[in-house]
Amino acid sequence: MLDLIIILFLVGFGGGVLGALIGVGGGIIMSPALAFIGFPPYVIASSSLLAVTATSLSSTITFIKKKYIDYSLGLKLGIPAIPGAILGSFLSKDSSLDSFKILFAVLLILVAIYIIFKNRIINKLNFEFPKILFYSLFILGTFTAGIISSFFGIGGGIIFVPILLIIFQLKMINASPTSQFALLLTSSTGLLTHIILENPEYILGIALASGSFLGAQIGSKYLHHFKEDLLRNIFSFSLVIVAMGLFLSS
Repeated sequence: MLDLIIILFLVGFGGGVLGALIGVGGGIIMSPALAFIGFPPYVIASSSLLAVTATSLSSTITFIKKKYIDYSLGLKLGIPAIPGAILGSFLSKDSSLDSFKILFAVLLILVAIYIIFKNRIINKLNFEFPKILFYSLFILGTFTAGIISSFFGIGGGIIFVPILLIIFQLKMINASPTSQFALLLTSSTGLLTHIILENPEYILGIALASGSFLGAQIGSKYLHHFKEDLLRNIFSFSLVIVAMGLFLSS
């Protein structure tokens, strides 16, 4: 058991660093680790979400001091995602581990594609959205982010960050911190719902959360020191490898 706790602490640490650097939530690293071990989806989602909440809290504290957060946009993203976060917690209870792995693998590949081609996507979509399209994409995106956050236990940053970059045209230095602030709202809501449903394995969650809290402090502190292109390529490649592993183990 001690070996598992140490491994999860290290996994949480890595997820916390990456979550703070790119704003997608460390759960995208932590949830696959729990899936490979073989825990049920609701345990994976709830335990990972405990760590994601710790990551978001840790990052937000640092980003508040650095004044990187756009609070108005963060609230606009986080509040509409709350109903989706509640729904996602209930949905995870009815999912099988194999279907969870397949859906997660597809999600990871989509995220990897987005990260690789992010700049091209932003450049091609660099125009003012019609209001009806803007609000439709915004509502759909934030609600979906809430569901993904609680169903997979990864937070909604994989949708929040693209919305902030493409629709609101924020720079990454502000998009990541604002996403972490919005994540704090959705992940804490999803976590509370999971707790009410008695889903978390607290020892697993605390091990991940301890590592992710420390990792997020380091990632948010040294945000300026990493070349975004290199980080993006390494992270994308890692996601594809993890996705292949999930497919093969399902």
